Amino acid sequence: MKILFGVQGTGNGHISRSRELVRKLKEDGHEVQSVISGRREDELREIDIFKPYSVLKGLTLATYRGRMNYIETMFQLDMVRLTADVLTLDTTGVDLIITDFEPVTSMSARIKGIPSLGFGHQYAFPYDIPIARGNLFERYTLLNFAPARYNAGLHWHHFNQPIFPPVIPETLYRAARQVEDPQKILVYLPFEEVEDVEAFVRPFDAYNFSIYGKVKEDRDDSHLHFRSYSREGFLRDLMECSGVVCNAGFELPGEALHLGKKLLLRPLDGQIEQESNALAMVELGYGMAMHSLDPDVLTHWFDMPGNQPLNYSRTVDYIAEWIATGRWNDLRTFTDAAWQDNK
Repeated sequence: MKILFGVQGTGNGHISRSRELVRKLKEDGHEVQSVISGRREDELREIDIFKPYSVLKGLTLATYRGRMNYIETMFQLDMVRLTADVLTLDTTGVDLIITDFEPVTSMSARIKGIPSLGFGHQYAFPYDIPIARGNLFERYTLLNFAPARYNAGLHWHHFNQPIFPPVIPETLYRAARQVEDPQKILVYLPFEEVEDVEAFVRPFDAYNFSIYGKVKEDRDDSHLHFRSYSREGFLRDLMECSGVVCNAGFELPGEALHLGKKLLLRPLDGQIEQESNALAMVELGYGMAMHSLDPDVLTHWFDMPGNQPLNYSRTVDYIAEWIATGRWNDLRTFTDAAWQDNK
């Protein structure tokens, strides 16, 4: 099957989970070409698996100090460029378009009448799962930013809905029993300013913090260890830590739950997906949430017990099988099998 795979490049989580599915599809003999949008090519890291790929401007959401900036988002929209990219996208011979919240491939599929499949956490929200109130604009954007005909939604729990478990990097399946350091905390708050994160965690000198996000270069400052992005280094710190403080995205919390790490989420203000994730995390009893960098909440979180590993299945195997069968309306068979395979 010839597949065009669209990846939203603004977050490392989209790239992480799409990397795993693209790898599996190629292993299964499919011809896969990729489109990555939302970030400049020189800002993308470790994307060789997506070759052949093209990088387009697409659409992205602007933030400032942990909050959505809708005015800046509107200013940076380039509808002329977006329309041109959609209309000129080469879909010759493509049998299926898969979009991980990527708008150019989503729009192209609709315009050109090509079957489309939405892959990712955002595609779980049409089902009956926890969702924050938000406003009409936020809800509309969540459900219509990059829609698809068929949905392979992901979540940390099934909620008795036809959605898949999270996609876990292959590295973490081999490391679920690795010994962790009880004093090591992984911090990944890419929507916060580094100086704000530093002020937040510095008083807690009984712990060692590995801090990722808007960090330009590696440096150590007493118990604070600032790290620029490295997939290998990040996964190593995740495996070694006892707890994770992060924004309320989807992929990193899912990886932490898989390994049994304690979680504290700080949702991006005004972003309904992250606010919904924080709501779900608390409702499930999997972790805590805070709506500012609150030292009192962090203190309380340190006293909370850790989690048991959830040991999610190899989700991409079930999604790839579902794709290959062409029975795209028969979703429940494959989602149920994926949850039953949790170890």
